[in-house]
Amino acid sequence: MLGARTRTDKDIFYNPEHGLPRAERELAAAATSRYNGCIYCASVHARFASHFSHRTAEVQRLLDEGVGTHIDERWDAIVAASVALSATPPAFGPEHVERLRAAGLDDLAISDVIHGAAFFNWTNRLMLSLGEPGSKA
Repeated sequence: MLGARTRTDKDIFYNPEHGLPRAERELAAAATSRYNGCIYCASVHARFASHFSHRTAEVQRLLDEGVGTHIDERWDAIVAASVALSATPPAFGPEHVERLRAAGLDDLAISDVIHGAAFFNWTNRLMLSLGEPGSKA
C-alpha cells in the first residue's frame, strides 16, 4: 500500500509533461491541506508552490488568510475546486469545472486538479486520523 501511495504521489508532482504546471499542482495540494488543517502538508506544498511559481507572497497569503483569500482568477479557481473536493459531502460540481476552464485550464489540467486534490484530501485525512500532523509527501 505504501508503495502504491508513493508512486501516486511521485506521479502527481514529477510527471508534469501535460496538464498543470508543477507550481499549480503544489498549489492544489497546499489548498487542500490548508482546508483540512493538515499544517505539515500545507507548509510543504506551499513551499514547493512558492519555489516553482516565484509567487511567495501570494502562497503565504493562502496559508495566513486561508482558502478564501483572493489571489487571481486562475489560482482562485484551482483553490476553490480543491476545497470543494475536500468538503464532506463533496461540494464539487460542474460550476467548478466551468470556472477552471474559463481560467484557461484544459481537460488534462482540470484532471490534475481533481486527482491531486482528491489524493491529498485522502492523505490528509489518513494522517490526521492516525494522530500525525501530515505525511512526508
